[in-house]
Amino acid sequence: MAKSQALYAELVGKLQEVQTLESTSALLGWDQETYMPTRGVEVRARQLSMLASLGHAAFTDPRIGELLGELAASELVREPYSDVAAVVRETRRSYDRARKLPAELVKEMAATAVMAQQAWTEARGKGNYSIFQPWLEKTLGLKRREAECVGYKGHIYNALLDPFEPDETAENLRGVFAELRAPLVELVGRIVSSGRRAPIEILHRRYPADAQSTFAREAAKQIGFDFESGRLDVSVHPFNTGIGPGDCRMTTRYDENYFGDAFFGVLHESGHGLYEQGLPAEHWGSPLGQAISLGIHESQSRMWENLVGRSRSFWKFFFPKLHAAYPQATAGVSPEQWLWAVNHVEPSLIRTESDEVTYNLHIMLRFEIELNLLTGNLSTKDVPAVWNSMTRDFLGITPPNDAQGCLQDIHWSHGAIAYFPTYTLGNLYAAQFYQQAKSDIGGLEESFATGDFKPLLGWLREKIHRHGKRYSAGELVRRVTGRPLEAKPLLDHLTRKTKEAYGV
Repeated sequence: MAKSQALYAELVGKLQEVQTLESTSALLGWDQETYMPTRGVEVRARQLSMLASLGHAAFTDPRIGELLGELAASELVREPYSDVAAVVRETRRSYDRARKLPAELVKEMAATAVMAQQAWTEARGKGNYSIFQPWLEKTLGLKRREAECVGYKGHIYNALLDPFEPDETAENLRGVFAELRAPLVELVGRIVSSGRRAPIEILHRRYPADAQSTFAREAAKQIGFDFESGRLDVSVHPFNTGIGPGDCRMTTRYDENYFGDAFFGVLHESGHGLYEQGLPAEHWGSPLGQAISLGIHESQSRMWENLVGRSRSFWKFFFPKLHAAYPQATAGVSPEQWLWAVNHVEPSLIRTESDEVTYNLHIMLRFEIELNLLTGNLSTKDVPAVWNSMTRDFLGITPPNDAQGCLQDIHWSHGAIAYFPTYTLGNLYAAQFYQQAKSDIGGLEESFATGDFKPLLGWLREKIHRHGKRYSAGELVRRVTGRPLEAKPLLDHLTRKTKEAYGV
């Protein structure tokens, strides 16, 4: 037993060394998107490439494989969900994949991501896809090489999806999306046909950036985000990154003529931040100190942004504060008008600004495009035209330019191909978790009306955050809710909300 415990301590120590390199890369990535001078991009590419190479070498050290083998045969893994069993299982999964990737490929992907992001930023600013297109072509080539190295069953997409959402497949996602698409399209049609229109113009008045920053920070702090262990900055594309225990960074962007972008973006990123801040610090570096999957991570952000942040009880508490923060913009606005405005449903071009009903249609569009790009059925030069055509088919509107079309998301520049489906999985997880939380916690929404969000955060800490990767996403859902993931809670939530607002 003592020998096995010593082996486990050695393994965790090595994993923490790897995590230190990865957290340093994360910090440089955060700086790149917030404060790095434009001309620093080439040096940053070298820095991140070197760190990626060092991290890959450290993680694929044969000694880690030896430790995993010895621990897998020890008495410490007899109980499948024990600390050691979970760490060995999840480390083995990642280790075997990493060992299949050549070091030069890892370095090239890291360097390419820096240069591609810089090109994307310029392309988006100019609304000119041709600036980014060569980098997307190169990125896809690298991702195909990655897929061939690690191997896959079924669609090539599965090889790239697995690190984001373990055990998920393109084949299953097609079924999930098919189950969602028809009811969502039908619901959007009923809303449009109702003739009722939310007073969204009140969201497009002048909301000074300074006031937005103050108000958003207050809301983030109220729901539980710890600013002594985190910060909020500005970037082109909002994101959250956990550097390590006590250091969680989130960003947003401000539009002084639109309230929703920054405020709900901060609630969203705060949800991610609360998950990062709730992971057990004592397990940092090991799988027990990491999020289960991006879908589970997204469930936390979407829950706080939408299920909480757009609820009647949330605004019962925050509306007086809103009026105090923006007396001119909210003059003459009633709580009911505001609630309807922040819950309006209308097909729109920008995914991050879309409503709860149409959001998943944006994801389905990206999913189909990624599938076809990877197989070569779609050429990178044809992406803008296909994107515009599919937006018209899915949402009934056409982007006027590439910035509001295929250049709106940063993900492809990072090499995050197969990332987008995790957003819809997050919506599904969020609805099912939230339904269970309301069942478990009496008077949950009444507590929101008084500004008390501790009951929900405590429930999430207990049921989800503290476990790290002890369970798979599917196992966690079954343990928390008593049933497998299903679409009904999300569809029921959307149907109830739209019936209240639009009478359909």
